[in-house]
Amino acid sequence: MIDEFLARDLSAVEEAVRKAAAVEIMPRFRQLADHEVDEKSGPHDLVTVADRKAEEHLTAALPRLLPGSAVVGEEAVHADPAVYGALRGDAPVWIVDPVDGTRQFVAGDPNFCTLVALAQRGEILASWTFAPALEELATAVRGQGAYVNGERIRSGSPEQGAALRVAIAHPLYTSEADKRTLSRLDVPGVAPRPCGSAGLEYLKVARGEMDGLAFTWPSAWDHAAGLLLVGEAGGAQSTVGGVPFRVDRDNELPFAVGRDEATAVRIRELLRGA
Repeated sequence: MIDEFLARDLSAVEEAVRKAAAVEIMPRFRQLADHEVDEKSGPHDLVTVADRKAEEHLTAALPRLLPGSAVVGEEAVHADPAVYGALRGDAPVWIVDPVDGTRQFVAGDPNFCTLVALAQRGEILASWTFAPALEELATAVRGQGAYVNGERIRSGSPEQGAALRVAIAHPLYTSEADKRTLSRLDVPGVAPRPCGSAGLEYLKVARGEMDGLAFTWPSAWDHAAGLLLVGEAGGAQSTVGGVPFRVDRDNELPFAVGRDEATAVRIRELLRGA
């Protein structure tokens, strides 16, 4: 059933993502009132009415396209952590981050996106990364390549001899132990910088505009769409345990993403202290 869906209805998913952004996100961009922005775990962990409304829109729309599927959305999991367990079941799961880069969205910065991925039994099958303020839609289907606005993209390999450009988990969202681990990337030949929207950082790697990523948190909605996008563009990823990051299990963190296999391995080994 899911193979038939992937062959038939991808345009309907794109339409749903675009509509959620058009109806619930963009009318609020640079128009948020103070009471429309709340804190979750702390002052840097923000949620807005646009996050909530866009997730509600997609939670209603996506299962209609694929009957029997579930939705794991960032805001739903915040309200009820048990929702995350659907990733370990047999049913297809839509993984949704309604506004990835909420901090940027609140600040009026256009570098935010909506992330949707379709997974089953831990395998990511398709993904959509939509940056409405930038008018860019990146898509990937397993085994069929990665695209931005309909044009195929490839990650390529870093320029020989150049310092690796690596986006790392932002210090606002990392523990002291995480900071110590990430500091292992501050070596000659590597140029780390804090990440912005995770989804857009993945897109930069898939396009070859960044060489790699290092993340310390496991939330599937931040990573699922981007991991497939990078993989289909020719990139690679690995946890510090030497196995791929998966959305249906506990992972040994941090994990590394690279434009190619050699880059992912190099970042991983530095994170391990090797």
